[in-house]
Amino acid sequence: MSFRSFSIKFMSFITSTILLSGAANGSAGTPQTFVMTNLNVKNVLREFVYHMNATEQERANYLQNKMTLFDFTTITNLDNWNELSDTVRTVGKSKATLVLQTTQVFQRAIFFTLLNPQPNGAGFAGVRTPVDFDLSAYKNITITCRAQGNNNNYKVVLRHRNLTSNEDPTYEKFFTVPISNEEFYTIDVPLADFKAYYRGQELPDAEPLDTTNITMFGLQIYGGVYLPIKQSGVSSLEIDTISATS
Repeated sequence: MSFRSFSIKFMSFITSTILLSGAANGSAGTPQTFVMTNLNVKNVLREFVYHMNATEQERANYLQNKMTLFDFTTITNLDNWNELSDTVRTVGKSKATLVLQTTQVFQRAIFFTLLNPQPNGAGFAGVRTPVDFDLSAYKNITITCRAQGNNNNYKVVLRHRNLTSNEDPTYEKFFTVPISNEEFYTIDVPLADFKAYYRGQELPDAEPLDTTNITMFGLQIYGGVYLPIKQSGVSSLEIDTISATS
């Protein structure tokens, strides 16, 4: 692209950004209400470059204040996902795997789990992947999914700031998915509700989740130690997409 073409497109983008900013403040059509600070310039440049390279779906998500984190309907592999289950301990005997189901008409991920907890409910099966997400502009993690099998109570498990040791806390939020072999459901998991845990116990004095720097994303099914809900057996969670939404 020539510098002239870039300049025309960039100025057009700035103009629309200013007008949108005015509209958001109840003053559409009055560009003087928008102050171009250094931070604004940086953000506008970043968003302009994003829009220049974005797909139509990404632009649509942007307008809806939505960011797709994982689109399992189009992803080519799950190589970056790894299991983390209770077999990290001597008594553990649960199992989890995340696989792609690809048919002639659709593709999605399936989170298969075999949960063999201890008599007190201690046990878990999960998968996780390293990420680099800034979710500070969003309110929810939204999962399009359905559950089948023995259990339908799950967790989203996050870590921040590149903390990777098993001695570091995780930030977790429980969610429940209706069991169905036909209908998919949209499940909102509020980011504000994530709490710090260590080996199943809440850490009330831990620092809050840093949503600007999410570096690990995981899914987990749990036996229910310290909880009134107890789970065991074989289950599956079919997932189309996981997004950040407002």
